[in-house]
Amino acid sequence: LNVDDYCLAIQKIQSYILAGDCYQVNFAQRFSTEFEGDTLVAYLQLRDSLPSPFSAYIELASGAILSLSPERFIKLEKNRAETKPIKGTIARGKTPAEDSANANILSGSLKDRAENLMIVDLLRNDLSKTCTNVKVPELFSLQSFANVHHLVSTVTGTLQQGYTALDLFATSFPGGSITGAPKIRAMEIIEELEPVRRSVYCGSVGYISACGNMDTNIAIRTLVCDQHKIHCWGGGGIVADSKADNEYQESIAKVSVLLETLEHYFNKQTL
Repeated sequence: LNVDDYCLAIQKIQSYILAGDCYQVNFAQRFSTEFEGDTLVAYLQLRDSLPSPFSAYIELASGAILSLSPERFIKLEKNRAETKPIKGTIARGKTPAEDSANANILSGSLKDRAENLMIVDLLRNDLSKTCTNVKVPELFSLQSFANVHHLVSTVTGTLQQGYTALDLFATSFPGGSITGAPKIRAMEIIEELEPVRRSVYCGSVGYISACGNMDTNIAIRTLVCDQHKIHCWGGGGIVADSKADNEYQESIAKVSVLLETLEHYFNKQTL
């Protein structure tokens, strides 16, 4: 999308918010470029440069999925369910003083806290479909990665007898942090306004073990290589007071760090 089309989409989302259709919509755009190279080597380079706890590499017949996700979707271990939504992001500082200042700005941001809490409430509702004893043991925890700080909350529950990991996953998918609230209406608006469907982006990569345990990510910071093209997505949560120009620049910034890291391995690089 060019900046004008992106801003028009943001204005449309905000008109839905003002009309009472929704409170927040996670809006994204896709960036694509041609590439030549070894996708596994590219993934390993990304993982070394941008280490993330929920990274994954999947080789496909026509390409690969390279996921550098910092976000857990759902973990299930011995009937204890856990989800850790991310809402709130700020760049790392270039100096220790700037880095500390940025972390403090994010931790104290009322806007980011409000968005985070909105998604926590949504996920509490999702977990309650299959779990009892749903709690929020941690709110607005600051977590720091190679290039950004995040605000991360934790929602837990106990899986009820008669439900499986697949039930838990199915009743919670897709993750509330990458849709908006309320979830169904936000998804309808995303379908209306995003010009290209998301593919694996904002889906989930993970595993379910033979004993019924599960761990899955939210597939953000994820690239799809297909037929000598590479696709990645950038976006963010849109609320009533979001600034369209700022959101557009943020969507570019989120993918730039990925594409710049890959520049050594791909012969052609255009945005």
